[in-house]
Amino acid sequence: MSTSSRILVIGGHGKVALLLAAELAGSDRHLVSVIRRPEQTESIRQAGAEPLVADVTSMTPRELDDLVSGVDAVVWSAGNGGRDGAAQTYAIDRDGCQAVVDAIARSQAGPRFILVSWAGSPDHGVDPALGFFAYADAKAAADRYTMASNIDWTILGPSTLTLEPVGGIAVLPDGTSAHPETPTSRQAVAKVIVACLDHPETTTRRFIRFTDGDTPINEALA
Repeated sequence: MSTSSRILVIGGHGKVALLLAAELAGSDRHLVSVIRRPEQTESIRQAGAEPLVADVTSMTPRELDDLVSGVDAVVWSAGNGGRDGAAQTYAIDRDGCQAVVDAIARSQAGPRFILVSWAGSPDHGVDPALGFFAYADAKAAADRYTMASNIDWTILGPSTLTLEPVGGIAVLPDGTSAHPETPTSRQAVAKVIVACLDHPETTTRRFIRFTDGDTPINEALA
């Protein structure tokens, strides 16, 4: 088991990231949560993480290099989800993520990268006429870019997210893209991130698609 002492999560005020902060609170891991709005700092502190106000979509390569310097792992949990239009979705979900991958690749320390994507990526088959297409297309581009990089990556592909309590998970077969009907608890996603940090030997360079299920998380990932 590997223990990383300093973790950077981008998209720190999202529901998954806040649950991740709760999971890591009181552990020997220090979580730094990157947020874009200063008014979110107090809720980040209450969740047990250190807030850092920054917008990765407007940072220079040098600023991004500084951002990932000195951390053991970077978790990408940011996403526009199509809420502010296609241009903003591509700026965050594709361009921002790829810029962070580039910064990690330039880093001498080479922190791990855990990217929260979705189960249908990258071969999503979403109709370009649908509003969801920009999100699916941006995620697919970011996922492919990450998989083609030389960094130590893990991509997580949960199905439709809920706020239900966590149980176990069911891992979908490797190498498949699907739109499963079974949902996934956001708390399960947070716990899977922790398990990936704990077990790089079984999770690095894997695209792990999963839903809620009956198998304990560590057992399912093994």
